[in-house]
Amino acid sequence: MPAKSGLTFQQIMTDLKAGKFAPVYILMGEESYFIDKISDFIENNALSPEQRDFNQTVVYGADTTAMKIADQAHQFPMMAEHQVIIVKEAQAIRSLEPLEKYLKNPVKSTILVWCYKNGKIDARKKVVALAKAEGVVFESNKLRDYQLLPFINNYLKVRKATIEEKASRMIADHVSADLNRLTSEIDKVLISLPDDDRRITPEIVEREIGVSKDFNAFELRDAIVQKNVFKANQIIKYFDENPKAGSIYSFLPMLFNFFQNLMVVYYSLHNRTENDIAKALDMKSSWAARGYMAGMRNYSAKKAMDIIAKIREIDARSKGIENPNTEAGDLMKELLFFILH
Repeated sequence: MPAKSGLTFQQIMTDLKAGKFAPVYILMGEESYFIDKISDFIENNALSPEQRDFNQTVVYGADTTAMKIADQAHQFPMMAEHQVIIVKEAQAIRSLEPLEKYLKNPVKSTILVWCYKNGKIDARKKVVALAKAEGVVFESNKLRDYQLLPFINNYLKVRKATIEEKASRMIADHVSADLNRLTSEIDKVLISLPDDDRRITPEIVEREIGVSKDFNAFELRDAIVQKNVFKANQIIKYFDENPKAGSIYSFLPMLFNFFQNLMVVYYSLHNRTENDIAKALDMKSSWAARGYMAGMRNYSAKKAMDIIAKIREIDARSKGIENPNTEAGDLMKELLFFILH
């Protein structure tokens, strides 16, 4: 396989499924889900089961060195086309100089997979440029909020299932951008679906995951945006009585993101139509911008700025900063009162 750079996860997986393997894969970034999917596929498919005993090695960064990996990578496979070396948690390996030397002239029959999680290798290091020249360098980034619903839809499409938008939002808001947990929750729902009806509804999500279709972080955000005081207080009361259903830690980032984006709308746009807002906030459709139209009707720019400052204050206090006694539920109520009054 010729060297490629800037490949997406889907492009890499397409090549792998076609049997096109590169001599080296540098997989790095904050989102472990995509790194694991690529490395797991190579581990399970590059070699046949009978070839793996002599030609496949899986090690952890804490248990090895770049020198040992480079030495092994120079070896040739036994009765197979490739040998596979997968280094998990490679961020634990400090010196990359031996890897750099190896990549100047890698063995074409070796497939070296370097899994560097919770960060990335400095792009200025020679090892990154060398890996790009010889194989694949992939940066696995956390998905942004607006990317979660398309991810859920695509994940389900492959598994021949569909989902109603509210149900999708319920799952996304409950789990947030932890893709390993997100897919685990979706798989839990999929198991419950009958073969003749593969559509996921809010009622199914409520039953299988335990997220209320009426009292959840998404419904709370919507009530706040619409300034529906009664409904917002209902949901906060429900959270207070059912801590597992929602907490300050699940909805603070969502509220912060909304009001931060509302400030962008106020100060970056001359025309504030749904299409203009969607374009400015990099949304897939103008429909998603309707919440910001409602936000402008109910909150001035100054109030939005004050709310952002209050969210930061509540976030700090929820972590114990200048707050020895106030419970999370009381902090939620304090923030809600500030926003709605």
